[in-house]
Amino acid sequence: MSLCDSYQQVKERIAAAAEKSGRRADEICLVTVTKNASMDQIRELMGLGQVDLGENRVQQLTQRAGQVEEFLQRRMELSAGAQEADPLPEFVRWHMIGSLQRNKVRKAVELSRLIHSVNSLRLAEEIQQVSVKCDKPVEILIEVNVTSENSKQGIAPAAVRHLIDQIDTMVNIKPRGLMCMAPLMEGRPEQERLDGARHCFERCRELFEDIIRAGIGGNRFDILSMGMSADFEPAIEEGANMVRIGRSIVGESTES
Repeated sequence: MSLCDSYQQVKERIAAAAEKSGRRADEICLVTVTKNASMDQIRELMGLGQVDLGENRVQQLTQRAGQVEEFLQRRMELSAGAQEADPLPEFVRWHMIGSLQRNKVRKAVELSRLIHSVNSLRLAEEIQQVSVKCDKPVEILIEVNVTSENSKQGIAPAAVRHLIDQIDTMVNIKPRGLMCMAPLMEGRPEQERLDGARHCFERCRELFEDIIRAGIGGNRFDILSMGMSADFEPAIEEGANMVRIGRSIVGESTES
């Protein structure tokens, strides 16, 4: 299956899951994870209209963002005198979706439109300090360890409200919502795995709704990032309005 076909198939599955949950497809933001993508694939995705791209590691984010910026600049220069409009977008929105170390915060702040993985007060404080120095407000999601797995990053659901209250005192950080990951259930039957994922997503959505009802985080607390290639449909059905999908679109292999 070509990249175009894989991308369109994922978009169709997102639309079907959105309809099942009583929403429109355009209410769901697709973040395409480029961890395993080649630059040719990234350029093709941009040509298909995909502007939200996600990376797990700051080092790769830095490399990819630089390559994309150079490519877009070159295309703009080449198409400046062309009669036909260039179908490529003028920009992309990079999402930092992986675990973020405090010593890598500066690059993440400089390059990311949204940081999905804030999981401690110390990390939030570092982001605040860097964002002040860079004079750049930063939008973030709180990563929640809904299943309390030791192997997962994220904070306990009971601590989320308190962390958001503390972040609200930081001028340059804007909490936009929550992010979670489904439990690791490798080797389990598919239906059992999907049921476990759905339960996790349901709990995260309930926490998200509780926070909104309490008025915590302000009126821009509106992003619920849940679901990846293996489980984005139940995530959408349980309320996700942002999904992070890589393998189902770009495949497994990495091309240097």
